[in-house]
Amino acid sequence: MKIDIVTLFPEFADAFFSHSIISRARQAGYLTLGTVNPRDFTDNKFRHVDDTPYGGGNGMLLQAEPIFKAVESVLPQKTPDARVILLSPTGSPFTQKKASELTRYEHLVLVCGHYEGIDARVEDHLVDESISIGDYVLTGGELPAFIVADAVARLLPGVLGTHASAFDESFIEGTLEYPQYTKPAEFRGYKVPEILLSGHHANIARWRRKQSLLRTRERRPDLWRKLVLSDTDRKLLAEEDT
Repeated sequence: MKIDIVTLFPEFADAFFSHSIISRARQAGYLTLGTVNPRDFTDNKFRHVDDTPYGGGNGMLLQAEPIFKAVESVLPQKTPDARVILLSPTGSPFTQKKASELTRYEHLVLVCGHYEGIDARVEDHLVDESISIGDYVLTGGELPAFIVADAVARLLPGVLGTHASAFDESFIEGTLEYPQYTKPAEFRGYKVPEILLSGHHANIARWRRKQSLLRTRERRPDLWRKLVLSDTDRKLLAEEDT
């Protein structure tokens, strides 16, 4: 996969691109990452990319032309294998399901907003969709772009140590992940649950499923309301509730 980030601050991406799993994925050839700066597509000597909004209002808006040209420089022609995404607080919520859907594309172009916003013609006529990482406002779209890139990249085959790793965690099945432990078996008097030391894989699997359900019910009622419980799930919960 190739991911290009359209940003006024390409230097922000250096640390993100250069460490941990993302860096290893690049070195192994699973992922190509790049940045493009809209300021490189201006026709004024000050490289301004913003202006005041029509109709009045506070702040400055990113102009459409530099954004269009920046995207077109890395994606001259739209194809079914490419997806252009605007990171915006007015976009659709970003979820694990959406991250999985985006792995179908060979090329993602992530457009970062800034200032008070962006000319609406970018959203209406350039991007394929707008995505929000949460109900809050940030100073720019760089952090959301990195989050989307990271969540998608780790799902690509070969990026993680085992492909199964990406599919055995929170949100994959609509539930939160179960608690996990490592050595030592006792730390400051806090012990690892005995079931995890038993070596009985079927019982461990039942315990993990129960803990996943309990965590989701307690911490994320929004996910819980949408969850379809199996007969086995109901029995596990009944054991806990009695």
